[in-house]
Amino acid sequence: MSESALASPLLEVTDLVRHYDLPREKLFGPPPTVKALNGVSFKVEAGRSVGIVGESGSGKSTIARLVMALDTPTSGSVKLLGRDLHALPRSELRTARRDFQMVFQDPYGSLDPRQTVARIVAEPLEALAEASRKEQRERAAESLAAVGLRTTDMDKYPHEFSGGQRQRIAIARALITRPKLIVADEPVSALDVSVQAQVLNLMQDLQQQFGVSYLLISHDLAVVNHLCDDVCVVWKGLIVEQGPPGELFRNAQHPYTRTLLDAVPRTPTGGTLLAA
Repeated sequence: MSESALASPLLEVTDLVRHYDLPREKLFGPPPTVKALNGVSFKVEAGRSVGIVGESGSGKSTIARLVMALDTPTSGSVKLLGRDLHALPRSELRTARRDFQMVFQDPYGSLDPRQTVARIVAEPLEALAEASRKEQRERAAESLAAVGLRTTDMDKYPHEFSGGQRQRIAIARALITRPKLIVADEPVSALDVSVQAQVLNLMQDLQQQFGVSYLLISHDLAVVNHLCDDVCVVWKGLIVEQGPPGELFRNAQHPYTRTLLDAVPRTPTGGTLLAA
């Protein structure tokens, strides 16, 4: 690998635009357009985590879909390891997916209830067709162990687990290809508060163990403060403020960022959950 490739960021998003045409309201004239993203740029360095924060409708989940190449941008680029994902042929994109995986918000809805845990966790390997059934099961066991679950859990079904355990299964599935990047879209918002910290701590431990980077999509500033090295505040499809969470939350410049900070619950002593 060249020195320039080694020096480049893991993920580089440049001038990303996504507009959606809605059904025509009138027979003549252009269709109405929703401008979900209006020129978003940011980078994720290897082994680090970036949080994308904003309210519902701000455009943060659209960013996640475009980074995962689950949707096509109107313009702009998403480069992972120097490759423009949206310019790759379908076969090459399929192979490239071993380097980036996703953890979804709903730890139950994202798991097929008809499949065993072993089949669910091994699913990315099946899609890549790069391991035998025996090898898939062995690697599924390794991934489950990495997230604190037992090999005896492999032949169970999702309904037999708690919400926190199901999200661990989802993380194990994302880990099985040993990706460089995991996109986590609201990974703890559906969990009880008592379980959220456990899952976030697990994600931190896995980052240290495997060197994985996270792109964390969240509306919760306390979550990104816990996990992320850098935060991008998204409002109306634009990044309006960006920086390390501690610095950004102490000295927010944009009115929208200050509005998000004002919504953070207060502790009985008058502090916030963002305290270091």
